Amino acid sequence: MSQSNAPQPGQPDDLSITIDGEVVAARPGTTVAAALMASGRDSWRRTRFGDRPRGVFCGIGACFDCLVTVNDLSDVRACQRTLAPGDTITTTPGVPSSVRIRPADSAPDTSRGGFGPMTANPVVVVGAGPAGMAAALAAADAGAPVVLVDTAPAVGGQYHRQLPEAANQPAATDFAKTRERIRQHANLTHLAETSVWALEPAPNGHRLHLQTGPADASNRQLTTIDTPALVLATGAYDRALPFPGWDLPGVYTAGAAQALAKGQGVAVGKRVLLAGTGPFLLPVAESLLKVGARPIELLEANHLTTMARGWLADPLVARGKFREGVGYAATIARHRIPVRHGQTVVAAHGTDRVEAVTVAKLDRDWRIVPGSERRVEVDAVCVGFGFTPNLDLAVTAGCALDPFVVVDDHQRTSVPGVLAAGEVTGIAGAVPSAAEGRVAGKTAAALLGLPIEPSPAESKAVARGKRFGHALAKAYPVPDGWQTWLTDDTIVCRCEEVTCATIRQADAEGLRALKLTTRAGLGLCQGRVCARAVQTLATSLSAEDLGANRPIVVPVRLGDLAAAPTEPVEGK
Repeated sequence: MSQSNAPQPGQPDDLSITIDGEVVAARPGTTVAAALMASGRDSWRRTRFGDRPRGVFCGIGACFDCLVTVNDLSDVRACQRTLAPGDTITTTPGVPSSVRIRPADSAPDTSRGGFGPMTANPVVVVGAGPAGMAAALAAADAGAPVVLVDTAPAVGGQYHRQLPEAANQPAATDFAKTRERIRQHANLTHLAETSVWALEPAPNGHRLHLQTGPADASNRQLTTIDTPALVLATGAYDRALPFPGWDLPGVYTAGAAQALAKGQGVAVGKRVLLAGTGPFLLPVAESLLKVGARPIELLEANHLTTMARGWLADPLVARGKFREGVGYAATIARHRIPVRHGQTVVAAHGTDRVEAVTVAKLDRDWRIVPGSERRVEVDAVCVGFGFTPNLDLAVTAGCALDPFVVVDDHQRTSVPGVLAAGEVTGIAGAVPSAAEGRVAGKTAAALLGLPIEPSPAESKAVARGKRFGHALAKAYPVPDGWQTWLTDDTIVCRCEEVTCATIRQADAEGLRALKLTTRAGLGLCQGRVCARAVQTLATSLSAEDLGANRPIVVPVRLGDLAAAPTEPVEGK
C-alpha cells in the first residue's frame, strides 16, 4: 500500500475533501492522485474491456490510467488535478448520473498564471523545466516580451519538482532564485496550469490555442496567442517496456515514483523494486528513501561492460557527473540496496495489484538467460528504460525529427520561427537542457529584432551536452531482445487493452491501417505510452514515425471548444 510523509489530518491549513462519501483532510497543493494514494488506494477505476484495475502509472498525465470522477465530472486525470476545498472524489467506476462543473468560487487562483493584457507577438516558451526556464529568462533579459506556458502550478518541471509548501519558501537555492526571477521579471508572464491544445501557422509566425485551469473548473479560460518566436521545451517522459503484468496497480514508471515522492511526499510502497536502465534510477532510489520506502533491489538491465564501452567512446565527457554519481552510490551503499547489473523484471504477478515479480538475468541482447529466473515479493515496482521525447507540438508544427527534434547550433528547428531546447532534442540531463534553453532564448529574442547572440561559452556548453547525450545513449542502449519477455496475451496498448499477439499478427499496411485493425494507439493516451513498443512488435510496419500529427494536442471540453476565441490576445 502507498504511504505518505505528508502532515497528518487536522493541521490548521488542511483542506476538507470527500473521498467516496468519507470526509478527509488533505494538504493544500496535493493532487487527487496523492490524496487517494495517501488514503491507501492503489487503484480507483476498472478498464472497459477486461475489467482490469487501474491507478497511477506515469504520474505526469501521459497515460490516462488514473482517471477519476471529481465533483461528478468523470475522466479527470488524478495525477494532474490539484485539490480544492470541498472537492468530492468518487472512485466508483461508471458514468455519473449528472455532470456538475466546479463552482467559480473554488476555481484556481489566476494570479498563478491567469490571462490579462500582454504585449502583442511575444516570445512564447512552452514548458517550464530547466530548458524552458532558461529560455524564458534569456529572452526576457535581452528585452523581449516573453510568455512562459506550463501545465504545472509552479515552474521547475520534473527535475525541480518540490513539495507544495516549498513553492513559497525564501530563495535560498539556485532554483529558488531562478523561480523568484521568473515571478518578478517585468518582461515575463508565466501562465501556470496552462496547456497548448492546438498550434497552427499565423501571418507572423504561429498561433497557439491555450487553456488554463483544471478540466472541471467553471471559469476555465481559453485564449490564443500569436508569436513570431516559439520555443518548444516540452521535455520527455519515461519509456516503459511492456511485460506480463506491467498493467497491474503497483507498477509505476520511475518518473511517477519520483514525482509522487518529491512533489507530494507520497511513497509508492514499502518494499519497492527498481528496474530498467540508465542513471535516472539512482536519484529515484534516493527520493524513495526520503519518504520512507525501502528499495529492496536496483536492477540495471545493461551489463557493466556495455556501460563501460559507451562511456569510453568519449571518456572525458562525463567527468562533471562523477561527484554526483559517487553521492548516489554512497547513499545506496549506506542503505544496503543491492545493485545488480544484467538483470531486470520480466513479469509482475498479482490479482488486483502487484504482489511479486519475476526477475531474470539477461544476455547483452536482453534475452533471458535460461534458468536464471527468480521470484521476489514486492508491493511496488518502478520501471524506466530511458525516455521518450514529448513531440506532440513539434510534430504539429512540422519539425524534422530524428527521432528527437532536429536543431542547428542556435536551437532552430526546420520550421522558421520555431526553436527547441532540452530533452525534446535529446536526453542529456538538466544542465545541458538549461544550456540549450539559454541559446534558444537568445535566438528567439533575435527573431524579434533584438541585437543579441549566444556567447561562445553558451555554445560550447550546448556542444558538450550533446556529446554527453550521445555517450549516455551508447552506455545505456535498449536492445530489441526485450520482445522475448512477452507472452501472446501480454497487454501492450494499455488504453485499448491490445495484446502482443494481436499486434504481431496484424496484416496492416502503414500506421493508420494498424490502428484501425488492432485499435493500438487509438485510446486516450493516443499511443504516447505504447507507440515505440507497437512499432517494434508490428512486423508489417516500417520505421515510420508513430507520433502522428494531432490537430487537438491535449483533451479539451467540447463546450470550451465551442466558446474558444479565434483571435489572439490584444496587446497593451
